[in-house]
Amino acid sequence: MKRAGANTVIFESPPGVISAASSVGKAESKGPLAACFDVTNENDGISCGTWEHAEAALVKQATDAALKKADLSPADIQIAFAGDLLNQCTASTFGFREKNIPMAGLFGACSTFALSLFLAAAAVDSGMASLALAEASSHFCAAEKQFRFPLEYGGQRTPTAQRTVTGAGAAIIGKNSKKIAIRAGTVGRITDYGIKDMTNMGAAMAPAAAATIAAFLKDTNTSPDNYDMILTGDLGRIGSEILVELMRREYAIDIKKAHADCGVMIFDGNMQDTHAGGSGCGCSAAVICSTIVSKLESGQLNRVLFAGTGALMSPLTVYQGDTIPCIAHAVYLTNEE
Repeated sequence: MKRAGANTVIFESPPGVISAASSVGKAESKGPLAACFDVTNENDGISCGTWEHAEAALVKQATDAALKKADLSPADIQIAFAGDLLNQCTASTFGFREKNIPMAGLFGACSTFALSLFLAAAAVDSGMASLALAEASSHFCAAEKQFRFPLEYGGQRTPTAQRTVTGAGAAIIGKNSKKIAIRAGTVGRITDYGIKDMTNMGAAMAPAAAATIAAFLKDTNTSPDNYDMILTGDLGRIGSEILVELMRREYAIDIKKAHADCGVMIFDGNMQDTHAGGSGCGCSAAVICSTIVSKLESGQLNRVLFAGTGALMSPLTVYQGDTIPCIAHAVYLTNEE
């Protein structure tokens, strides 16, 4: 590895995506990307007693599918980087507790999958592991209970709100991939523009996405024209509009043609009542491990800059009226063929 500029790491022998798999819930399996997911569940409870156990089941499904695709067993993985939105990374912990895989639990809110991809690539590139697993998950019902109100309360969501994706994504990273490489990554810095509204995550996270994308482009001496897609984690429709405007105003960079957002892609904004789009750790994880990996493998995409975004509040800080600190981590994925 080598440093590029103030923020970015370049992998000189780029680790690759050996396999990737996704698992989603009912609403996601009826959205535009339905055919791309490996496992779809018609019942968000997944025959579990609690929403938290249902999310852990998503973790198991995605992980098992990724291992099966690569013809690997849990014993072949030297380390897993995994996280979710729940207190103490409950879903990840319960999802991996029977796998007997060395695990590093992560919390980056909705940026967790970008962070896990970066750390898995760093582990492989450094020789710490020959095979590493990157995973992230979320569940609409579990997240609503923790951060807002239980569904039984029947609270109405505001137009700026996003629906937490019920889903998980898992990617196995190693040296042997001939198709998809992780060439570089940027660990973001905390950004806080003073927003307190936890039902407007897109607006809160957009400045962090702008700062990280601008830093990556500067460090690598590239422009938006060098990428087929600049993909954000889950800003949703409102946050995506703010991001494009922020990039233009604050950094004089136009990303409008190249930009896409996982939170916009995963649901049909006209047919599904998801307000501003999707969110949650499982949003970008499920999208990356399904349609993005597939398009990179097929050559429909060749250069993707993925910036996962996260709002780092807790239920406690929100109730205390604090502002919402946010972060974004970037990973650069390429088709090597």
